Amino acid sequence: MSLPRYQVHRTPSAATPDWSLAECLTKFTFPWEPTPPPSTEFRALWDGQTLAFRFDCEDEDIVIGQGETAMDRVLVSDRVEIFLAPSLELKPYFCLEMSPDGDVLDYRATHYREFERDWTCPGLVVRAELTETRYCVSGSLPVATLRALDVLKTGAQEFYAGVFRGEFSHEADGSPRPGWMTWIDPQTERPDFHVPSAFGIFELIG
Repeated sequence: MSLPRYQVHRTPSAATPDWSLAECLTKFTFPWEPTPPPSTEFRALWDGQTLAFRFDCEDEDIVIGQGETAMDRVLVSDRVEIFLAPSLELKPYFCLEMSPDGDVLDYRATHYREFERDWTCPGLVVRAELTETRYCVSGSLPVATLRALDVLKTGAQEFYAGVFRGEFSHEADGSPRPGWMTWIDPQTERPDFHVPSAFGIFELIG
């Protein structure tokens, strides 16, 4: 079965992306619950040297986690996520989880759910904008990093990626309730992004 594909178009400069050139990915759903999904838009562009990305998320109940470390905060926050993999064996794969206020949890993993939390993604830049009812997380990643991680093979113009959203809400007692949205329904019984079926293909155009 062919994997879903997302086309990453060229922009003159990834430092100042022309987002009107980007394909807008909106097919995010809650595969594991019957909740209507809030609007989520993902865009990516590249200029040959840098991959730029952007998430625009509507959210009437934004949850920002508290804690001493970025990991403590991100794990109980609303967030958007990008996973990258050299192959669908997921040995290894790389995870970027980013909160509405710009906290980043990045780590290397091996299937199944063996996490190396001390890994950080070389060259990753993340910016965030937050209002009462929506947030935007944007950033960039050097193409050289994708190659160094073997995500983007020599001579290739495509790579395996997954894009996700952790959509949290406040319970009556103030505690965070998680919900999980994904571009591709991985067809798992329980919420799980850490499986090959959660990945599609990003194709670099131009």
